[in-house]
Amino acid sequence: MIFGNVQNLKEYFFLEDGVFECFRYAKENDLNSYMKGSHEIDGKRLFVNIVEYETVGADKRFWEAHKDYLDIHLMLDGTEQIDMNFIQNMELKDYVPEDDFLPMEGEKNGSVVLGKGDFLICYPSDAHRTAVAVEGSEKIRKAIFKVRI
Repeated sequence: MIFGNVQNLKEYFFLEDGVFECFRYAKENDLNSYMKGSHEIDGKRLFVNIVEYETVGADKRFWEAHKDYLDIHLMLDGTEQIDMNFIQNMELKDYVPEDDFLPMEGEKNGSVVLGKGDFLICYPSDAHRTAVAVEGSEKIRKAIFKVRI
């Protein structure tokens, strides 16, 4: 996982071209004006999901990872905690290929708090539990870029 802020992208020169393509797209397009849902950028290779939801307690959320896509969470508005671990430390459930969804159970070994402009890149070995409230339930708006690996 890589945690950062879009104001410091020059520090991440080593990232994959597909990741920078997402950041360029975010800079050139007003993602706040996008409707909730999935928006194609380059077919199934690259797209963005715009989500809005209320954060809740960790006990009401689930763990996930993905095999076919990188997740790039980019916070547009609000504050959200994302809990993390590595899939090697988790009890894996049955992978759902059509949704690129690997459910699992376990405990966190760390977490980050995303505020406006913050991003979190999740690779296939990165278990993550999103939508966790920081100081109480809050409505957030976020772009989740999906980059085919």
